[in-house]
Order: sequence, then C-alpha cells, then structure tokens
Amino acid sequence: MTAQAVEVLSLEGVDLVRSSRLILADIDITIRAGEHWALIGPNGAGKSSILSLCGAEQHPTRGVVRVLGQQLGRVEIRRLRESIGHVDPRHPLRSALTVRQVVLTGATGTTELMNRWHPSDELVKRADRLIDMLGLGALEGAIWPTMSQGERGRVLIARALLTDPPLLLLDEPSTGLDVAAREQLLETVDLLHRAQPDLATVLVTHHLEELPETTTHAMLIRRGRVLAAGAVHDVLTTELVSESFDHPIRIERHEGRWHARAGRRTAALV
Repeated sequence: MTAQAVEVLSLEGVDLVRSSRLILADIDITIRAGEHWALIGPNGAGKSSILSLCGAEQHPTRGVVRVLGQQLGRVEIRRLRESIGHVDPRHPLRSALTVRQVVLTGATGTTELMNRWHPSDELVKRADRLIDMLGLGALEGAIWPTMSQGERGRVLIARALLTDPPLLLLDEPSTGLDVAAREQLLETVDLLHRAQPDLATVLVTHHLEELPETTTHAMLIRRGRVLAAGAVHDVLTTELVSESFDHPIRIERHEGRWHARAGRRTAALV
C-alpha cells in the first residue's frame, strides 16, 4: 500500500447532538496520507464541530469516527491526541516564553512548560530544525507577548509538528492576520506540505482566499450537512459555493489561488 492510500481519518454516518440540538447530520469523510483538506462553509455551518471530532475532542452522538486507525470510544483519548497536531490561533498562552520554549510545549501537549520537565537533546534539536524550516530563526530571543499574530501562527505550526504527527489540524489559522502576515502563513503551509509529503492536513476557513495552493480536497458544509466533498477543483465551483453560503458567489482560480466575488442575484419577476 502506498503512503497516499493510507487512511488517516474517517467519519462514517456521524451525527452530533448537543443540548437537544442537531449540530451535524450524516457526515461522511475519509482523509488519507498526503491529502490536504479544506472545510468550508458559512459561520455556524458546523466546520469547527467536525474539526473537534477529527481532533478527538468530542465523541459523535451516532456514527463512527476513526482517527489514525483508532475508533473514538474504544481508545485512550489522551494518547491519541498526542499523535494529532492542532493549530489554534486562540492559543491561551500568556507567559513570556521564547519561540523555542513555545515549540517545546508541543511535546507535553500543555500551554505552559511543565515544572521539572526537561526535554531531551534530540527533542531540542528537532525544535530548532522546525524553527529554521518555518523561517523563525530571526525570532531568537523574542517572547510570546511581543510576537505578532503572524509570528505566533508560524510558531504554533512548529509546536504542532514537534512530535511528528501524521495529522495536522488548522482551525482558521489566518484569524486576525493582515494581508502580508496571511500570505506568509500560507507560504509556510505550502512549504510544509511539500517538505512532508505524507502529512495529512485539515484546514477550517470560510474565506477561499485563505486556502494554500497545495490544497488537494475540499468539503462544503451547509447547515450541519455535507453539501459536497472531494477533489478541490470539483467542489469549489461557483454553483456549489453559492449554494453553501445561500448567496451568489463567483469563484475564480488564478496562479494557484482561489478568489470569491459576489455574484448577481436574479431579479424576481413581479
């Protein structure tokens, strides 16, 4: 079996109910090694809920979720989470940790450095390699409170990759970034995809301009259900995106990047 054929994540017939409300209904998706998925839809469509299942942070009400070959409900969640990289721009760190220290917290899965915990020399070397690979070397000596949001985003990617996970989840990683910082982040994600061809990634966004060039697959979510899923060129069409957002949206792709523009509504005859 080739790396591309290895199943990393699957959701089969998944429903999610919270407080008697149906959040997700009949969700099916299979993600394989080397695939880079985008979950797209309007606010409240259910994207973050799907990502929480992918990250073993919630269990489905009905259906089956398998992450890295393990079925949720039949596996020790803490250990499973150690094999999943998760990038959340709302990372709650407040301490004055350096870039290397933030990256090293990825080994313990904690926000702060653990007391009396000392990383191995090999772990420190891997952290430094990731810092260099993601273009963070110039930030040596910088501390978290003084970093820009874009710098923090790249540091969090390095942190998520420290344990060499086969699955990386990116929850709206461009949140709060200006245009230049967003482009730097997307270049970083593209670089990562090319440098680690077996890595599977899932990125949540509702802005098509925030998709890396290396995106291979997409899922459109509408009101908690899958509207379309598959190869990115088949899914990100004017017709399907317009239906997902309940608004006419014209989709274009130029030099590997997607762009969305408001279309024209057809005037109703009176």
